[in-house]
Amino acid sequence: RVSGTGAPEDPVSRKYEKKGKFSNCNGKRKVQYESSEPADFKVDEDGMVYAVRSFPLSSEHAKFLIYAQDKETQEKWQVAVKLSLKPTLTEESVKESAEVEEIVFPRQFSKHSGHLQRQKRDWVIPPINLPENSRGPFPQELVRIRSDRDKNLSLRYSVTGPGADQPPTGIFIINPISGQLSVTKPLDREQIARFHLRAHAVDINGNQVENPIDIVINVIDMNDNRPEFLHQVWNGTVPEGSKPGTYVMTVTAIDADDPNALNGMLRYRIVSQAPSTPSPNMFTINNETGDIITVAAGLDREKVQQYTLIIQATDMEGNPTYGLSNTATAIITVTDVNDNPPEFTAMTFYGEVPENRVDIIVANLTVTDKDQPHTPAWNAVYRISGGDPTGRFAIQTDPNSNDGLVTVVKPIDFETNRMFVLTVAAENQVPLAKGIQHPPQSTATVSVTVIDVNENPYFTPNPKIIRQEEGLHAGTMLTTFTAQDPDRYMQQNIRYTKLSDPANWLKIDPVNGQITTIAVLDRESPNVKNNIYNATFLASDNGIPPMSGTGTLQIYLLDINDNAPQVLPQEAETCETPDPNSINITALDYDIDPNAGPFAFDLPLSPVTIKRNWTITRLNGDFAQLNLKIKFLEAGIYEVPIIITDSGNPPKSNISILRVKVCQCDSNGDCTDVDRIVGAGLGTGAIIAILLCIIILLILVLMFVVWMKRRDKERQAKQLLIDPEDDVRDNILKYDEEGGGEEDQDYDLSQLQQPDTVEPDAIKPVGIRRMDERPIHAEPQYPVRSAAPHPGDIGDFINEGLKAADNDPTAPPYDSLLVFDYEGSGSTAGSLSSLNSSSSGGEQDYDYLNDWGPRFKKLADMYGGGDD
Repeated sequence: RVSGTGAPEDPVSRKYEKKGKFSNCNGKRKVQYESSEPADFKVDEDGMVYAVRSFPLSSEHAKFLIYAQDKETQEKWQVAVKLSLKPTLTEESVKESAEVEEIVFPRQFSKHSGHLQRQKRDWVIPPINLPENSRGPFPQELVRIRSDRDKNLSLRYSVTGPGADQPPTGIFIINPISGQLSVTKPLDREQIARFHLRAHAVDINGNQVENPIDIVINVIDMNDNRPEFLHQVWNGTVPEGSKPGTYVMTVTAIDADDPNALNGMLRYRIVSQAPSTPSPNMFTINNETGDIITVAAGLDREKVQQYTLIIQATDMEGNPTYGLSNTATAIITVTDVNDNPPEFTAMTFYGEVPENRVDIIVANLTVTDKDQPHTPAWNAVYRISGGDPTGRFAIQTDPNSNDGLVTVVKPIDFETNRMFVLTVAAENQVPLAKGIQHPPQSTATVSVTVIDVNENPYFTPNPKIIRQEEGLHAGTMLTTFTAQDPDRYMQQNIRYTKLSDPANWLKIDPVNGQITTIAVLDRESPNVKNNIYNATFLASDNGIPPMSGTGTLQIYLLDINDNAPQVLPQEAETCETPDPNSINITALDYDIDPNAGPFAFDLPLSPVTIKRNWTITRLNGDFAQLNLKIKFLEAGIYEVPIIITDSGNPPKSNISILRVKVCQCDSNGDCTDVDRIVGAGLGTGAIIAILLCIIILLILVLMFVVWMKRRDKERQAKQLLIDPEDDVRDNILKYDEEGGGEEDQDYDLSQLQQPDTVEPDAIKPVGIRRMDERPIHAEPQYPVRSAAPHPGDIGDFINEGLKAADNDPTAPPYDSLLVFDYEGSGSTAGSLSSLNSSSSGGEQDYDYLNDWGPRFKKLADMYGGGDD
């Protein structure tokens, strides 16, 4: 059976346009199809018929045959296919029912009882192919579903599945009586490419009369989607100098249409290239895969660093007439390769360096490189190829400028080398590209001049070691210690001085460097360490600037027997009886072998009590034992002289005193006395420390007493020399009491706390002014006296006013305390202008007021002037 549609009205059909489909009724057979016109039509394995080329539809191509053969039974069938133009649908024709054309293969017969019998079928519906985006009208009838039993029964038809009664619902509907299947709206293959429906046939009672049958509706793709690039801008790189055929990058576009049909088959091409140098076609693109490769030589980053390509993707296999297209931009960056060696800007560079200086820049080497800056192909690496056999120079690269910095890494001696001529070469961090050679400009010479400077004199040898016996007398010449001046080309003199001589034993001649003793050398001095005495001397030249060097003289002192041995310990204790204690002693000798031990110990003959009371026994060469000779010795402190002789040549003896405390002992031999030898007296150091503490304490106490007395005097000087009963301050301080005289009721006491806000005299009520108050009349202007800003203590304010009056030579002879307002009648303070005295003024001698300071200058002028 064949299902299909007619050819389109366009007289030229497109390649692979679907014309019809053959189906195997049995469904299980494997059928092979062939066309009688294979050059024009082709039948796929699934029975789909295609036109393989474009041609105008004419009577010549209107008919052809299709052959079918069963691969197992080799049965063959054939069918004639007639093509006709599909008429344009009109509104009238849409209303009419269009029957689906059916092409039936010759009936198959099976042998049964020796007769051929037709194989019974239930009901059959061919697959349905619908183009997407159909313009209608809708509903559009597709096919009629029919059962062989509809002749005898009244059937009802229905369909189920996605697109019918399942989402998306309502796309397909069926007439329940006629079985006509229709589509209600345009389909979109990109959303759903195939629908699977099931058709049902039931009687009027709802009983199933046929098994459900599957209906497959294929949505035929239309070219309704343009190709879309995955990225609008593609970035790729290619090394400069690449050969033709070098892969650059791949661009990719996708098409939502069927990728197996022409609608989804894309082809790529390069629309334009910018810039078009050195060739307008430097790149090509694989039209199927989108791979971009180079097709021409001449990529040079130094000339063109970037190419911009416009890439076009077209479906319908790139058909410019029917295909849809889209474009994207491909940016190809030409990457740098090391095809340009560094070249020096000069053939010879010059520099100079002071001798003995390191880590300084001698010369600055400059190069040019056309490669991309700050890349391994541009970064320069410098090396010294000649002229520096001892490795005194190194060249570092400045990362910013790419210059070579010639640096001194080892000191250079002007007296040895006055000039260096270095051969340097410049390379890149990466090797040059194949076929590129280093030009002569990649090598240069560096001429370095060494500058002579004044260097430090140096002693040889340093340190200098000599061996001398101790005890040399002052004035003995020990050795000559001289320094050398490395500046052979400078006429300079060297003078010597002593830099360090801890014991002040030596002196050095400033001209010839002879070292002479000025004191006796003593090996036992604390300044001698391990028998070696160190002295340091300074050698200075008269260069510009003057330089100096130091040298150390080490004197190894040989020991002589100049120290007598002493007893050790110097204090001991023992019991009153010989048993159970004895005293073990040894000797201390500051000399060393052979002038020290072994020692000989003995007791002197006098006084006779020593040998009578004590006995000494030598234990070995270094130790001896002192014991009581008598059975009992009264407790106390005894001084026992002991003769100790060393082993020197000649030997040296000494009588050393051992202080022995004889005490009462317990059964264990321990002293039971409370007092100790240490308690018998304090050492000199302890006594001096105690005296210093007492003196410091007395000084502190004396300073405290002096400070207290001075403070009391200052307090007394501040007090007014008047009778406490007439002390104005005391009376004023009593104004914090509540109440007072009747006239005090109207007085504003707040003025006492802020005297600077006193009301002017003009606003005071008449009749309450004091008689001794300063009269009101025009007066000359005097300097304004400063007042403390709102003092809290009225006494402080009075002192400030008094101080201002004392220091004001223009003040009138009025008491400055009159600035205080009227105090009321009957005041217990009395008037300050009528100071009473026990005698008249003529009987008093006021000359002493001149000794009281500036405060009493006014009183001294008024009362101390005599008769005048």
